[in-house]
Amino acid sequence: MSVLPIITIPNPLLKQKSLPVENITEEVKELVENMRETMLFHKSCVGIAAVQVAALSRIIIVDVSLAQTPHRSSGLLVMINPVIAYSSGKSSSREGCLSVPDFIGSVTRKKKIEVEYLDINGQKQRLKTEGFEAVCIQHEIDHLDGYVFLDRVTSVKTDVFRR
Repeated sequence: MSVLPIITIPNPLLKQKSLPVENITEEVKELVENMRETMLFHKSCVGIAAVQVAALSRIIIVDVSLAQTPHRSSGLLVMINPVIAYSSGKSSSREGCLSVPDFIGSVTRKKKIEVEYLDINGQKQRLKTEGFEAVCIQHEIDHLDGYVFLDRVTSVKTDVFRR
């Protein structure tokens, strides 16, 4: 398996909407494994979207157990074609991103979510989660829709900070 290069802003791929995965082929499984390796290579990385490694496929991986501060976690989540089916509440936190390496920003997201997705075996799953894990999943799904966290801040002047 390989550690893949991360694309960063202003790469135009990051603004494109990713395409649904029709079939979970060996190529898809290899992409997922390479994404996992890439995520592990970048210390403290808790999530990655396929578009960040230049693949316009609706795939994300999240594992908040890798965070510097421990969080309640469902462990390693491989989500193919994820869709947020339900959300509630609001929570603001600071976010960073491998594709936006020089900045962090304050972003308001839903506190609780339910997400439907396919696992790596093509089985439908539904996950209820909240807190940091919910934030990370929303952040990664944003990538699939052509957004980075900078698109979600209220004010670039007051909510974005240099690392």
